[in-house]
Formats: sequence, structure tokens, C-alpha cells
Amino acid sequence: MRGEQENRYIGYYIAVSALWGIPYLFVSIAVKELSVPVIVFTRVFIGALILIPLALRSGVLRVPRSSYKYIALYAIFEMFIPWTLISDGQKKVSSGLAGLLIATVPIWANLLAALAGDRSVRHPRQVSGIFIGFLGVVALVGVDTFMDSHDFVAMLKILFSAFSYAFATFMAARHLSGVSGVSVNGLAMALTAVVFFIPAMRSLPTETPSPRALFSLLALGLLCTALAFYYFFTLLHLIGAPKASTVTYPNTAIAIALGVILLREPVTIGMWVGFPMVLLGSYLATSRKRRAI
Repeated sequence: MRGEQENRYIGYYIAVSALWGIPYLFVSIAVKELSVPVIVFTRVFIGALILIPLALRSGVLRVPRSSYKYIALYAIFEMFIPWTLISDGQKKVSSGLAGLLIATVPIWANLLAALAGDRSVRHPRQVSGIFIGFLGVVALVGVDTFMDSHDFVAMLKILFSAFSYAFATFMAARHLSGVSGVSVNGLAMALTAVVFFIPAMRSLPTETPSPRALFSLLALGLLCTALAFYYFFTLLHLIGAPKASTVTYPNTAIAIALGVILLREPVTIGMWVGFPMVLLGSYLATSRKRRAI
């Protein structure tokens, strides 16, 4: 029984790692032919179409009235801000670098927890992780800006998206812990779709996008949004937040590999310098010292 549960956890872990490692590839392709509002609207519209019926079927769609304001905040910081800034930033930033900058989410999450008074993240291991991770970000952004490898403002947009993701998770853990993750994300996606509907309609392409762009758009909504969120919250239930958050590590490697292999993106000096520091910092920031039995 234990072996079966472990195999199930490993299966979900691999699936989430892959599904959240490939969106940067699809965004890089889609943003060349489609506007940012169209990309964001399509993602959340498809996601809501799938997650809300799943929540209805499971009987978990009803949420307390007091939770709706936090679901709206979650939508803003988990979807509105990051998906807009990432899509816009990837016009001038490679998919691999975008994935690497998003890998700083655990560092921001631990910093927020420390500022909120969580003493468990003030252990020297976590503090050193935050410090090393920030050094990696400074090296990454600084070197690539100096070498003119990537646009500085575009990198800041994606870096702020990582902070936004961390804040959304931090806020949801405090105020939405008793609400189904499928319901929270389904409702947040529906709200985001309503907000982006008019901007998306106003910025529809004048010519039919290529099959490659349309496939990327469909994959973003179906695989990287609906399916990935469903699998992640299942994984969260199986192994808890600290372990589940480590999907960030393989995500980054997948994003960089796909960018290099399929899009022929260069691996810059800044990425060589910052990559190991960001991943080491994220690992240390999320690790917890095991107690002796």
C-alpha cells in the first residue's frame, strides 16, 4: 500500500515538473503572433472550463462568502500579474532564462514567511539559502545586462512575477487553507477570464495565427494551466507544501533544455553563473532539518 502511494506521488511529481517546465517554451512561440491579453485569456478560460466542472462533480465548489475577496487577491497575484508580465517579458527574454528567474519563488516565499514572523525559516540553512539565491539573481541579471544578452526591464518583470507567485501562495495558505485548491483556482481563472475578455477581443490578430502558435496556445490552457494545477494540488495533498514546492528544480532544467534544443536559445554567461546559485539557494531555503528519531 505504501509502495503504491509512493509510486502515485512520483507520477504526479514528474507530471507537474514537466507541465510547469514547458509553458515558457509555448509562451515564447505564442507571443510572437498573439497579444498578451489573448494568451492570458485563453489560458484561464480553458482552465476554468475544466477545473470548475471538476469542482462541481466533487462537491467542493461552494466556498464561504468571506473567502471570495481572498480568491480575488489570489487571482491578481497568481494569474493577473505574473501571466501578463511573463508573457510580455518573454518578448525579450529567452524561455530558459524565464524559467530560471521563476525558480526564485521558494526564496521569496521564505523571505515573506520570515517577515511575517515564522521562526522556522530563520534557521541558518534557510537564511543562507535566501542569501545565496539573491546573489545568484544579482549575478544573473547583472551579468546578462552588462553583456547585453537580455533586456534588464524584461528580466525585472519576470523576477517580480516570481515574487507575485510567492505572495499568492503565502496569502492563500493563510486565508484559503480550508478551501479546495481546485475550487480556488477554477474560480480565480474564471474571474481572470472576465477581466481579460475585452482586452483580448480588442487585440485579436488580424491574420490567422500559424498552427504552431495555435497549438502553443491550446497547450498552455489545457496542459500548463488546467491539468498542471489539478495535478499540483493533488500532489500537495499527498506530500505537503515543502516537498511539493521542490518541483521548481526540475522545472527550471526542463525550461532551459527545451529552449536550447527546440528554440536554439543561447545559454548565457549570466545563466552559467546564476543557475547553480539560484537552484542551491532555492533548495536550502525550502529544506527543513530533520529531527532525530
